[in-house]
Amino acid sequence: MNKPKQNDIRNHEQEKDIFFRRIIVSLFIILLLTSLLLANFYKLEVIDFKEYTTRADDNRIRVIAVAPQRGRILDRNGVVLADNKAVYSLEVIPEKVADMQSALTKLKILLDLTDLQITRFQEAVNQTRQFKSIALVPELSEKQVAVFSVNGYQFPGISIEAHNERFYPFAENLTHVLGYVAKINDRDIKNLKAQEKYSNYKNTRVIGKLGIEQYYEDILHGKSGYKKVETNNLGRIMRTIENVPPVSGKDIKLNIDINLQLYAAELLTETTTDPLSGKVKIKHKRGSVVVLDPRDNSVLAMFSSPSYDPNLFVQGISYAQYNKLLNDPDRPLFNRATLGAYPPASTVKPLVAAAALSEGVITPETTRNFPGWWRIPNSKSRKFRDDRHGGFGDVNIYQAIERSVNTFFYQIAFDLGIDRLSAWMSKFGYGQLSGIDINEDTPANMPTRKWKEAHYHTQWYQGDTIPVGIGQGYWTATPLQIAKAISVVANKGLVHRPHLVKSIIEHGVETPLLFKNFAAVSSVKQSDWAVVEEGMRRVISTGTGRFAFKDSPYQAAGKSGTSQVFGLPDTHKYDASKIAELSRDHALFTAFAPLDKPQVLVSAVLENAGWGRNAAPIVKKLMDAELGYGYN
Repeated sequence: MNKPKQNDIRNHEQEKDIFFRRIIVSLFIILLLTSLLLANFYKLEVIDFKEYTTRADDNRIRVIAVAPQRGRILDRNGVVLADNKAVYSLEVIPEKVADMQSALTKLKILLDLTDLQITRFQEAVNQTRQFKSIALVPELSEKQVAVFSVNGYQFPGISIEAHNERFYPFAENLTHVLGYVAKINDRDIKNLKAQEKYSNYKNTRVIGKLGIEQYYEDILHGKSGYKKVETNNLGRIMRTIENVPPVSGKDIKLNIDINLQLYAAELLTETTTDPLSGKVKIKHKRGSVVVLDPRDNSVLAMFSSPSYDPNLFVQGISYAQYNKLLNDPDRPLFNRATLGAYPPASTVKPLVAAAALSEGVITPETTRNFPGWWRIPNSKSRKFRDDRHGGFGDVNIYQAIERSVNTFFYQIAFDLGIDRLSAWMSKFGYGQLSGIDINEDTPANMPTRKWKEAHYHTQWYQGDTIPVGIGQGYWTATPLQIAKAISVVANKGLVHRPHLVKSIIEHGVETPLLFKNFAAVSSVKQSDWAVVEEGMRRVISTGTGRFAFKDSPYQAAGKSGTSQVFGLPDTHKYDASKIAELSRDHALFTAFAPLDKPQVLVSAVLENAGWGRNAAPIVKKLMDAELGYGYN
């Protein structure tokens, strides 16, 4: 009987021991887990406090970039040429709109939207990331603003935003000078990131694309600001925590005189009235004019015709509108003043004369007499002809410039050779960028032996040199290059850089912008400049410019040029009436005045207008206007 009892006691003691062990193990586990929990809590609350605070703030605090106001562009008298106007746009963030199609259908009825607006928006949605804001209506009317303000609660993810928009009050009259701004695209973003400038363009809608707007983008754009705001769980702004205002872009003042610019545009426009219907028909001449102050080559006017309205690009031009401009045979998108490459024709003869005098190829007393044509000595080459059958008789350099005697300059070109001729013309800026402060600039072409070998894979022949002596052959130049080259004559060898900008304005303080000149043409003697200038004076007084400058109140010096578009065989006589318009010669004329102290220089190129003297009246009228003799 006692034995079982002892076993029970022993078992009971064992169970009790096991129970206490389990309690100890459990307490140890609880203690361990509690320690781990406290350690983790300590890590969260102390060690990782800053990290998780930042994460929490990201959920309720937003940093919103604030775009700066773009600087204005003014003419030399302070007239605003590019301004900013306040507009309200209807903005959509696609990822926040649950049913886009339903929202668009309702908005079309509510705001009287067109199918084109809906289509363009949908195209933009397909090309833009879903979290980015896209303008459904770039510019709302007052009525649309009022209607949406009342009904906006029905459209989460869609809101009215206020911003400044670029506006060009003179429309097409300044496009090729100012350029325009347009929406920032992926290529712009890539370039901005490469230049480490993208952070300054957050929330900026547009960027300069051409002209002054592009070239001076950094000055005009300004510096972005930001707002740090607190939002609720719906993303609505509850309060502003920090506000750093943006810094507006600086204003730019140009040398352009808007009245002179508008006059230039008017002179390149023909207005006719149909006698039967009475309808007014406007035709824009193809061509361009450049007006410089030769004292520093500041650009007073520069117009390329035809042109186009830059305001079309600000909100985004439609495909149909752009395609119409792109396929227009008169090429309004093309800046003829700085990109148009034409044979400079006889406008270069004064410069060729300066080179010949300096090289000793001729003297002021050199006299020549050709029978209306010239041929390479001791050869059976083709005849290079004059404009007058039978020739001009005995001619010296003064008369050769005055009457534009081709044969005289054929001989000069032969004597100089292409190497010396091209080297001299490069000193006047031919074959080089003009240096104007817009990116739309081309060197055109000053031919050399190496150039021909590279482009035609053949050697340079003597016969190639002869037409270069009268600004033809492989030689091309822009109207601005022609103006710049003739300004070297006006300045007796100084080569100023053409420039559009006069000064930068910040906080009302105007700071002139200085431009470095090119190397002077110092190898021409003053006496030789006097010879060239006298020849050009005779062009105005008794030569091809005499009719346009008849009874002029001031003395001027100039040169005409007739730029050949295509060549005719020797046996054919040129007859403009029998040639398609686009194949007719271009008319060129360039001049500066007053003769003793030049203050204005004008260069004009009229496409397919015939003889160079046909461009002289436009040059004269612009000179009159700038010198204070009125707009006639």
